Amino acid sequence: MANLRKLQESHSSFLDRETFSKCITENIVLIGRAFQSKFVIPKFSEFSSYIDKMYWTCVSQKKGKVADYIPQLARFSPDLWGVALCTVDGQRHSIGDSDKPFCLQSCVKPLVYATAVSELGDETVHKYVGTEPSGRSFNEIALNKYNQPFNPMINSGAILLCSLIKPEEHQSDRFDHILKVLKAAAGDDFVGFSNTTFLSEKATSYRNFALAYYLKENQCFPPKTDLMEALDLYLQHCSVDITCESGAIIAATLANGGVCPLTGELVFHPDAVQHTLSLMHSCGMYDYSGQFAFQVGLPAKSGVSGGIMLVVPSVMGIMCWSPPLDSTGNSVRGLHFCKELVSTFNFHHYDNLKYKSKKLDPRRHRDESRSQQIIDILFAAYNGDVTALRRCVMLGWTWR
Repeated sequence: MANLRKLQESHSSFLDRETFSKCITENIVLIGRAFQSKFVIPKFSEFSSYIDKMYWTCVSQKKGKVADYIPQLARFSPDLWGVALCTVDGQRHSIGDSDKPFCLQSCVKPLVYATAVSELGDETVHKYVGTEPSGRSFNEIALNKYNQPFNPMINSGAILLCSLIKPEEHQSDRFDHILKVLKAAAGDDFVGFSNTTFLSEKATSYRNFALAYYLKENQCFPPKTDLMEALDLYLQHCSVDITCESGAIIAATLANGGVCPLTGELVFHPDAVQHTLSLMHSCGMYDYSGQFAFQVGLPAKSGVSGGIMLVVPSVMGIMCWSPPLDSTGNSVRGLHFCKELVSTFNFHHYDNLKYKSKKLDPRRHRDESRSQQIIDILFAAYNGDVTALRRCVMLGWTWR
């Protein structure tokens, strides 16, 4: 990708043999898949047109309120709405306000957790933080029966995680470390930092201060932890800026087992990604996590800035952003989009491909789909399953 970017920046229309060879060599797998039509989504333009239709369907969702308890967030227009996706083999699509920066807020929590587990191991991390849904508000002052924050996806758990990452280093280096990890996960796409958001949040973060002192009082932090450093680091993480486009690449890195699909770099350990996606599935959507798992059935993490990071494991990552939130703190348009996605495509974790035939499978190649239809018809005929044969006829299947 670096050579392609250099060529694009040079504005040269001439491509010599050596430059062509360099560009081809570093992207040979991607190009090979393109020529052989072996992408995870083979008909990507057709799939993208469905995404665009869902996007415009969600525009009509006018409910919700922009978060105003952080002054900087209250300044965003409620009309902003962007969606971007990136597949595990690097195909990308975006629509709407997908290039406008916004802060990660709670969407950063799974990424900090994945970093901590990658560097320290899950046993060390879970000495200090649990894995169960809390059943309470994301900023509730409460601990589990083991005197731990319930999970890393709530504020108390995320604050504690910040105390574990590079504690021996200077605070500026600790933040720079996380920023480098996020940039690597985004394939060097846009990842920034909003100092105005950080200052705005710090000035009004009374509940997070209370949480930090509550953790300190209950001896939840590792020994010698500087409480204010941990809290500052947490607020800085929440103030990292991305766009839907860079966020989709980060989500695709999680979908790809920790390997960035654009660069091929291993950013997160595969075991850490497995644990991260499990917690996103059970705890990622605030007090709506159970309903989301029931209706959408995919790992996701939302933030009060209006972002929803959605992961379709081994397929793609999606980033939605629209500031108006519902009563649980999730983006109204983002939630509607996620539901539209799984009602159209068989991405729900528990979709049975054989009996959910009315849903589309964008991963299936045309020949594979045709072959599966013939196999289903033959099996139904062999078993004398008239009901199944009638269903095949109603769906327009034939073996000719």
